Amino acid sequence: MNVVIIEDEKPAARRLSRMLNEFGIEPLTMLHSVEEAVNWFSTHEHPDLLFLDIQLSDGLSFEIFDEVEIKSAIIFTTAYDEYALKAFKLNSVDYLLKPIDSDELENAIDQFKKLQASATNTNFDLEQLKLLISPLQKFYKKRFTVKIGQHLKMIAVETIECFYSENKATQIHTIDNRNYLIEDTLDTLENNLNPELFFRVSRKYFVNINAIKDIISYSNSRLKIILNTFTESEIIVSRERVKDFKNWIA
Repeated sequence: MNVVIIEDEKPAARRLSRMLNEFGIEPLTMLHSVEEAVNWFSTHEHPDLLFLDIQLSDGLSFEIFDEVEIKSAIIFTTAYDEYALKAFKLNSVDYLLKPIDSDELENAIDQFKKLQASATNTNFDLEQLKLLISPLQKFYKKRFTVKIGQHLKMIAVETIECFYSENKATQIHTIDNRNYLIEDTLDTLENNLNPELFFRVSRKYFVNINAIKDIISYSNSRLKIILNTFTESEIIVSRERVKDFKNWIA
């Protein structure tokens, strides 16, 4: 059985590879992005079975199929909610919810072997899958965990007025006028924050729309934002982001 793993988290890909080894399966390769997968499938014979994560570092894995006609059967490996993924069973061999369980992996492989033996068509409807997953494409962070001495505190995103960068560290400022250090970078946050709630007004700041107290015209066609409690420094909407900001608050 020829197998390829497409997974952007390399530790997860290596773990899946080791698990497959236990069943006597040696993956042909491990691919980690849409671009890498498109290049590989364009120049190699397609495997019998593809273990496919849905959200990769450079986009949704469905974009691979927009560029290359994949002839492999597919088992999804994903962190998506199990309830929603029941629909995918109509279109693929199976799905495995992360973290992958060894027994579930074995069952999925057995299911593929049965389909392969009966020559059952394992192709799936890409457009139907896109429709199924469209409301679930993004899971946004609902809380952050910060360390305070020997304690961990959970902070709901709704209680955060802004995220800001200071001295190469990222801080959050909450509605009760407190600051906390977090490990995430602002660039990482850009993919993890709900864009309906937060907007990156500059390289240094994300602001919560519900925390905006006032918006003031500023020099060079920029805008100054006043939040309810944040007073550590001025928050200025950079000139190139003003138009998008105005659309965001409209």
